[in-house]
Amino acid sequence: MKLQPKAIFPKVILVLLFAGVANALFRDSPDWTEPFPPFQIAGNLYYVGSRDLASYLITTNQGNILINSDLEANVPMIKASVEKLGFNFGETRILLISHAHWDHDAGSAAIKKMTGAKYMVMDADVAVVESGGTSDFHYGSSPANLYPPAKVDRVLHDGDSVKLGGAELVAHLTPGHTKGCTTWTMKVTDKAGTYDVVIVGSPNVNPGYKLVDNAAYPQIAADYERTWKVLKSLPCDIFLGAHGSYFGMQEKFARLGQGPNPFLDPGGYRQFVNEKQKAFDDELTRQKAAAKSH
Repeated sequence: MKLQPKAIFPKVILVLLFAGVANALFRDSPDWTEPFPPFQIAGNLYYVGSRDLASYLITTNQGNILINSDLEANVPMIKASVEKLGFNFGETRILLISHAHWDHDAGSAAIKKMTGAKYMVMDADVAVVESGGTSDFHYGSSPANLYPPAKVDRVLHDGDSVKLGGAELVAHLTPGHTKGCTTWTMKVTDKAGTYDVVIVGSPNVNPGYKLVDNAAYPQIAADYERTWKVLKSLPCDIFLGAHGSYFGMQEKFARLGQGPNPFLDPGGYRQFVNEKQKAFDDELTRQKAAAKSH
């Protein structure tokens, strides 16, 4: 069928708009796409993300688990990091995410195609990842925040376990940032001992989030309140998260091999949760006051 110019023109404009917004986003967040040396955190747990977008590899004798596919542009970087550590990217058997935002799951369709990994996602985020972000309560109408849809192979629920080759991760629903935001916990063992690991999904209240009278997400404030209770209940030795900036990744990496493992940071975990809860409380108070004044 011959395409008419008037049919092409809006698509061209949309592509240009997408590119412009996306480029602006990346200029604001250069650490999202900047490579970072992959490294062993402890035991069979490795960091394979960029300078700030965190991806984690859990290795087993039956294949490997990857947490967070990040941006589409980051997939080759993640693959290279896995292989630099001496592992086969094609042996990724399970793909997990922290939450259904483009900076953590846009590469999922590509990784599924490359590896055949089973994609497992918390129930309340499934519709978002399978729609490529269009059903997200906040970003669904923003072209720059959309991505290739990916079919979910297993729908997870709060408290579900993901097991492979002796490794076990537990999915904890910590909603608010997204409806299905997931904090992962696991145990790792190395020559120094066995540790409780917490990989925080995200407790952030993003700019523009409506905590009061949010028709698209009426229970958002209550969900954040649930998240603080869950996070405070989790035993934590090794503190990790969806962004390296959550847990001071770069600073801790610089101290590796210079004494005790710097990623053992239960105090830093508690401080992080308390600071994020205070930020939420302050924003909720501000929005309630603003709603009253109208």
